[in-house]
Amino acid sequence: MPRCTEPLSAAGTSLWRHRDFRRYLTGQAASVAGSSITQMALPVLAVLHLDATTAQVAWLAFLGQLPPALLALHAGALADRHSKRRQMIAGDLVSATVLATVPVSAALGTLTLTQLMIVSVMQGAASVLHDAAAISLLPGLVDRSLIQRSNSRVGALFAVAATAGSHFGAVLTALLGPARALLGDVASYLISAVCTARIQTAEPARARPETRRLRGEIGEGLRYVRDDDRLWALTLVNATTSFALGLLNTLWALYLLRSLAMSATAFGVVLGLGALGAAAGALTAPALARRCGPGPMMLAALAITPLTQLPLLLASPGLAWQITIGAALFLQLACAGAAGTTQRSIRQIVTTAGMQARMQAVSTWLTSGARPVAALLAGALGTWIGVRPALTAGTLLLLIPLVVLARSPIRALRKIPDPPAARTFPPAVPTPARTDDTRHERALGGDAS
Repeated sequence: MPRCTEPLSAAGTSLWRHRDFRRYLTGQAASVAGSSITQMALPVLAVLHLDATTAQVAWLAFLGQLPPALLALHAGALADRHSKRRQMIAGDLVSATVLATVPVSAALGTLTLTQLMIVSVMQGAASVLHDAAAISLLPGLVDRSLIQRSNSRVGALFAVAATAGSHFGAVLTALLGPARALLGDVASYLISAVCTARIQTAEPARARPETRRLRGEIGEGLRYVRDDDRLWALTLVNATTSFALGLLNTLWALYLLRSLAMSATAFGVVLGLGALGAAAGALTAPALARRCGPGPMMLAALAITPLTQLPLLLASPGLAWQITIGAALFLQLACAGAAGTTQRSIRQIVTTAGMQARMQAVSTWLTSGARPVAALLAGALGTWIGVRPALTAGTLLLLIPLVVLARSPIRALRKIPDPPAARTFPPAVPTPARTDDTRHERALGGDAS
């Protein structure tokens, strides 16, 4: 079979007939599903089998969130410097190896909570390396005219894969126990590594010499985002949204299960509706962006999001309110899927090839850093003023990203922008400020979306 050296163009075959895109999508969807298994099984293992206290469970969650905040910028710089596929494969293999030690130790009777914490940190670090390369690899697989459609497919499949992974994890945990259930995630990492290794599209040539210090390239990425009004506005939108949702999500399940007396079955149905909403939003994003314009569409999505929290704040126990909350979550995640897909597409389109990973890393760094702080604030507010008032505060915080986007030129963006002119690194002369409003957007990264 001839080696593919060019990305799929708009005039070529459909996305589903593009082998490398299918391989990329299959590998990443498997990884998402596997991660959902671990997110479900690991707390069960810690609480029910290792008798972890509330504080220890909180530490386990906190340590798992640290690597993105600490390593995202470095991972992005490495991905722009070296082969993205090799970085993805290395991250997958490290994650699979580290995670496999848990069921082995459990079988030998030597598993401890300390080992779980170490595994959580190491797996998180490997995932950061993988994700920084994976998100920035997509623009090299397809023509930029197809990026929005590609991200739509990716977002929809990831939402379904995450839900399927959670349900499959519950089945594995019931049949095999939580430790051996983690083998499902180990298998998903191996599938991802194999699919990535089979991608044949050549990666873009790297313009910069590899003798430069990594710190200098990280700083270059930070300046690139800060100096582009589109990137900076969307990064702030992502970070503030992540902070508000971090506060809400910390208390959301507790409030539904305890204060509203929602059963575990009903809770699972509500989560399933949310996943369907995310998939629907991602699939309809290209059509909505064409009809309404990317800027107005994202602005509307951010305006609707706080309103979807009102049923939760007004609810009382009962089936009618459970249905209403499920419908509201469907709408909320549909807005998130549509806006997130559009932001990511525009970001990838207007970012030069040599800056893709670092641009994404800046957004990941800020959004990931916001989540632990939001979780701590949620715990403090929930203790001091109560869970419902804390949820009200989180809902009000969702107005901040709306204001940020409304005050930026992105609000008037009526079409997907064109790719930027090629830039050299470092620039020989100062780069003039970009003032063209029709190209004022660049988005999120995997991060909050």
